Amino acid sequence: MTILDKIIADKYKEVALKKSIIPTTQLEASVLFERETASLANALRESNTGIIAEFKRRSPSKSVINQNASVEDVAKGYEHAGVCGMSVLTDGKYFGGSLDDVLLARASAQLPILRKEFIIDEYQILEAKAHGADVILLIAAVLKREEIKTLSETAKSLGLDVLLEVHNLEELQKSIMPSLDMLGVNNRNLKTFEVSTDISKELSTHIPDDFVKVSESGISSIEAIKDLKPFGYQGFLIGENFMKTENPGKSALEFVNQLS
Repeated sequence: MTILDKIIADKYKEVALKKSIIPTTQLEASVLFERETASLANALRESNTGIIAEFKRRSPSKSVINQNASVEDVAKGYEHAGVCGMSVLTDGKYFGGSLDDVLLARASAQLPILRKEFIIDEYQILEAKAHGADVILLIAAVLKREEIKTLSETAKSLGLDVLLEVHNLEELQKSIMPSLDMLGVNNRNLKTFEVSTDISKELSTHIPDDFVKVSESGISSIEAIKDLKPFGYQGFLIGENFMKTENPGKSALEFVNQLS
């Protein structure tokens, strides 16, 4: 059983528990449910840098990354740095995140916010909308084509952007559909946890131009981004690079300044 299998098994239990306590009507009654969302896909198309900066306390592969940073400070710092969007991990057990992090980021900044989560149920999309997210992540490795279709269409009906993440050509080919905005290539091999941007390069020609191309994981240098731009990538998800520093917002500002 891989770490991903464990996470997904736990996620089914977690979502079932939440659904038994908080009905969807309560989520739909949230003040933020009527809020007009901001499009991350449009922000990436219009940007020269394309940075999506992440808020992540820990991960299964790296354990603790940064337990001291406050999501409010980081959100303000990222916005000041001029990033295109902010990715917020909401898984508690494996990444130390929560939906409150999305809520606090939303209260602190205007930039598009991605709820980064292992989404397996439409309920989680309603949660994302109710807590102020603008974008959801779907992971092709854990979803069937029909599930991707249902979940992405639900998100679009709520005005949310959809970033679909793939790891290989097979996942990409089963996933391409009109209800997606962005196609993200994760450079991390889920079996070995090794990271190489070669996979982004290999898959770039298979991604139709209708979608914004996003490269994820293992991007820690200006060179890596400059190397990927000729392959059509407009978005670059940077996770640990900023968060492992004392001041993630300041690190993001320096990075964006160098890049532009």
